[in-house]
Amino acid sequence: MTNEVRSGQAPSDDYPAVDLRMDVPHSARVYDYLIGGKTNFEPDRIAANASVEAWPALPISMRTTRDFMQRAVRHLAEGYGVRQFLDIGTGIPASPNVHEIAQAIAPESRVAYVDNDPIVLTHARALMSSTDQGRTCYVDADFRDPESIIANPRLRAVLDLSQPVALSLIAIVHFILDSDDPQGIVRRFMDALVPGSFLALTVFTGDTDPVGVGGVSREYNARGIPLQVRDKSETEAFFEGFELLDPGVSLVHHWRPDPGVAPIRDQDIAMYAGVAVKR
Repeated sequence: MTNEVRSGQAPSDDYPAVDLRMDVPHSARVYDYLIGGKTNFEPDRIAANASVEAWPALPISMRTTRDFMQRAVRHLAEGYGVRQFLDIGTGIPASPNVHEIAQAIAPESRVAYVDNDPIVLTHARALMSSTDQGRTCYVDADFRDPESIIANPRLRAVLDLSQPVALSLIAIVHFILDSDDPQGIVRRFMDALVPGSFLALTVFTGDTDPVGVGGVSREYNARGIPLQVRDKSETEAFFEGFELLDPGVSLVHHWRPDPGVAPIRDQDIAMYAGVAVKR
């Protein structure tokens, strides 16, 4: 793939071939199955179904988390004039993606997507379309190495880091164990961004249903997908040093819900969300 793509351009294949490991479950494919996607295999479906058996509300929580992402991007683009987004832990493309939301509001918006999952890489073409005025790119890299991501020439060709950027970390930090210091990783990213930048982040929690969500964690970990559940205080630690936008840290369905949406029970949600600005 080329570093960046505008509308009408087809990226070339300059990434190496990848092993999709269809014989073991992958977090991105499990997620894809649970939200109704088609990019998944039998081991992914087995893992997903076992997790749903442990906690039947899991698909509701996952879809509601994706809805939060859409609202957060829209709010930042419309309400704060954000025109640059860094989306890490992108996952398998599912429209509307970040660039589709942002560019529908401001066609000049620029979006850099980052993931290190082979299945996401194979579908990155769907993330590489753009308006003529804007740009997108895909970076194959590990969230745990912020400096290499920030320095990546693909990212630098699309994002101007002398201007504010919204860092989007949706449904990713629960795959980073405390031993890897996820709060420290987030701070390292934010340290590289100028004042006026934003952080949008979600955290998997068992506060609403400890037994059911604990069962999901058990099923994921048993299948080789590390998953860590955190409480509200641990979620708030990700935002230390930044100014939270209203309503602060809340369950995803309580963060600026769209009017007219059917009510969702708190016990069916296992994700906290927050959006903050760096001053």
